[in-house]
Amino acid sequence: MPAPKDGPWLDDAAGRLIRPYSVIGGRTRPTATLDLLSLVMATGTVPQGALGPEHALALGLCGGPTSVAEISAHLRLPAVVTKVLLSDLVDCGAVTARAPRFQDSPTDRSLLEAVLDGLRRRL
Repeated sequence: MPAPKDGPWLDDAAGRLIRPYSVIGGRTRPTATLDLLSLVMATGTVPQGALGPEHALALGLCGGPTSVAEISAHLRLPAVVTKVLLSDLVDCGAVTARAPRFQDSPTDRSLLEAVLDGLRRRL
């Protein structure tokens, strides 16, 4: 579920109306170890306590294994902000995170070509 294009967080003419770091209360470090390629997936556990609307949007994107980078792009938030949101969800048990599995090595030529092809399709 992509982030809304209008409403309280975004305005087509003005851009983001709320500073990204205010979404996470000024925190700059996630409590969980996440990198851009970490795969995050919802556990089905409902978070206890009050989480913000950005947490709900992020959780909605975690139906299947999804990378932190992809979630960040859908939310239109900086990666570090997305990592803090996701680490909140990991801490409350709503999502799990794991490092990606590489078949051979992370610099495998076929993997890099697949990433390049994906980026070209997005442009």
